[in-house]
Amino acid sequence: MAPLSSPQKNNPKRQRLKQSIRSLIEFRGASELDQNQFQSTARKLYDGPAGAVLYLASKLSLHDPLVGRILKTRRFDVTEFRNILDIGAGAGQILGHLLRETHPEARLVACDLSHQMLKRARTRMGSPRPDYLSADLTCLPFQDESFDCVTCGWVLEYLKDPRHGLSEIYRVLQPGGSLFLMATEDRFSGMLNSATWKCRTYNRIELQQAFEETGLPWKEQHWFTPIHQFLKLGGIIVEATKPLEAVEELTADAVSTTTQS
Repeated sequence: MAPLSSPQKNNPKRQRLKQSIRSLIEFRGASELDQNQFQSTARKLYDGPAGAVLYLASKLSLHDPLVGRILKTRRFDVTEFRNILDIGAGAGQILGHLLRETHPEARLVACDLSHQMLKRARTRMGSPRPDYLSADLTCLPFQDESFDCVTCGWVLEYLKDPRHGLSEIYRVLQPGGSLFLMATEDRFSGMLNSATWKCRTYNRIELQQAFEETGLPWKEQHWFTPIHQFLKLGGIIVEATKPLEAVEELTADAVSTTTQS
């Protein structure tokens, strides 16, 4: 298990240098546009030619096979889940691995902001098993506690405030359910990714705090390979679990109500 991050004092000079580099490279729309405009930009990007080459790009960057290795080797074990939501299904980069690695009777729901990306995913998967639905991460059209697992790959970058999306994930997750999430980190490679895919980046410590504030503490950090971990490449890959306290509180309330009656 990779150690979880702990807050550290940042070197002021290093921080100023990083901010200067970010201002030159990173996509500025993440800070200059409001949330609706930001998401509209993302939808147009993925509906168009960039979305059409996303699957090939994920292969060339090795993200697709490396995500598959994490699931296949059960570093994040999806075999135990029966209701799985893949948020930002894109071209099916995670969904394809879920089809292969999950229980054959597990329910798979793929959602994405882009209708065109869902069409591409459906065609590429060639399977009737997943359900496909256009949805906004900040307003998921599902009942509370509908899923025991949520996967979310490189989607949170299209939210100005990650807590808006994480709160929705918390809502649709069952107590004890797991979240497997990947996000672009504010390192040089992440800044280049931001410029290419018109998204923002995240500071690892700040993102961990956002998770904690929304009730989804990190259980484990993953890395694609030991080399990625040593060089701090590959972005932020985390596993989080919705605490079981929600069930315990409901049980306590039920006992209290029964006693009073």
